[in-house]
Amino acid sequence: MLYPNNLGEHLSIDETSVSHGELYTILTNKSAKGRKGAIVAIIAGTKAETVIAVLKKIPERARRKVTEITLDMAGNMELIAKRSFPLAVRVTDRFHVQQLATEALQEMRIKYRWEALDAENEAIEYAKKSKRGFQNTLLTNGDTLKQLLARSRYVLYKRAENWTTDQKERADLLFEYYPDLKLMNLVSI
Repeated sequence: MLYPNNLGEHLSIDETSVSHGELYTILTNKSAKGRKGAIVAIIAGTKAETVIAVLKKIPERARRKVTEITLDMAGNMELIAKRSFPLAVRVTDRFHVQQLATEALQEMRIKYRWEALDAENEAIEYAKKSKRGFQNTLLTNGDTLKQLLARSRYVLYKRAENWTTDQKERADLLFEYYPDLKLMNLVSI
């Protein structure tokens, strides 16, 4: 479906699954704010050549009036935007940037957790060989380092102002031991 009369200066393009897992490319007019007149095009599939061919049915003069198009980081969407709206500035949407930063933050946390598990296992093994009892170090909140890293997962998804008292204490400890997680956390929220 193509609604060229809904074309505005500021557009968004994304893919979605409407039914039965079939993907569609949806182009919307951002100034309509999701209300009547927001849909510019709904195109079956996400293949760049197919979508571009449909969008080229909109007169070039109208397409050149588009000044900005918001999209995700998919290469096909970039190509579609570039070829269909050559004068528009392409802007990566905040959701996808934030999602990427959050994923990177979680990967760092998991890496540190594996390191803590390995260090604890080595300490246990050393205690066995030395015929000494193993005593794990407890942090001020009662967690071990590996527990701190496991239990801080949800803390990293929430804004600091929404943390409970326990989550704030856990975050303070986490960022004390792993300051780079604090820096990444500021980027992701």
